[in-house]
Amino acid sequence: MTVAESMRRLRMDGWCVIEGVIPDAEVGKVRQSIVETAKNHGTEGTRSAVRGLITYDQSMAPHLTDSKVIGVVEAVFGPHVRASMTTAVVTTSGEERGTWHSDWPFGQTQRRHFPAPYPDNPAHLTTIWMLTPFTREGGGTLLVPGSHRSPNNPSADMGVDASAPYPTEVQATGPAGSVLMFDSRLWHSSAANTSRETRVAVVVRWAPWWLNVNPLVPGTADYEALAEETGERPDDVQLISPQMYRSLPDAAKPLFRHLVAP
Repeated sequence: MTVAESMRRLRMDGWCVIEGVIPDAEVGKVRQSIVETAKNHGTEGTRSAVRGLITYDQSMAPHLTDSKVIGVVEAVFGPHVRASMTTAVVTTSGEERGTWHSDWPFGQTQRRHFPAPYPDNPAHLTTIWMLTPFTREGGGTLLVPGSHRSPNNPSADMGVDASAPYPTEVQATGPAGSVLMFDSRLWHSSAANTSRETRVAVVVRWAPWWLNVNPLVPGTADYEALAEETGERPDDVQLISPQMYRSLPDAAKPLFRHLVAP
């Protein structure tokens, strides 16, 4: 799809799939790198997550600024966008269906969030980079089209069973190398992997320059204040070293300069 077509889908439905972002000749190498990183740094279980992925693995970095993706992100937010989170997710056979939610900063159970009702304006975008094909059996992401316009989501007590199928839900599918993009307000859930295949993906979330992501970043005053209040130190985002930052492709550096350690 063109940037204009992707934008239209985002406005109307809250989501779209952009195919052919990572070329066929390269997606296998990226997938292998992510799987190895998950073995070394991922969580245990049928759903292994590597939070703060960019600190461990930069194989995705050259593809993050593909014009089909970054063109949409900048069309929504303007220039000076940031990659707020990078997480690898490796899901093996047997993973069960998740619950309906919206991503930060719209999760109502999170200590730092937009209070409901939400304004009808995008403030965060989520992209899921398909490093293996997303199929119905393999557990392509579940979505509720148009729910990005809802003033709340099932992470709050709004009369919607977060664990139950929703009447208008759809499932995102696509070949390896595709990118699922959605407004982070959109209700979504992981689907059960009933296949015999492992599903490999990378989640990259995008923020405009004006959204304060410091509550996510260890070492910042906002993060440390939240950690003192709650006793929790979430590790979804990690600082990167100056040396690693210098090794990133020049086009990708502006996406991560807010995460460079002193």
